[in-house]
Amino acid sequence: MTATQTGIISGLILGLAATQGFTAFLITLVLGVIGLVVGRVLDGKLDVGELFGKGRDQ
Repeated sequence: MTATQTGIISGLILGLAATQGFTAFLITLVLGVIGLVVGRVLDGKLDVGELFGKGRDQ
């Protein structure tokens, strides 16, 4: 799935959540961001140590 397809699907899901109310929209948005971060970590494209500082390296 390309980034364009993922973006379109995400936009449609957020649009559906927005029709249910602002709270549902925010919950969907937050869960989407969490899913994005977890997916990036599992793909190896995001280092968790960089998110929280240097970690144990110092």
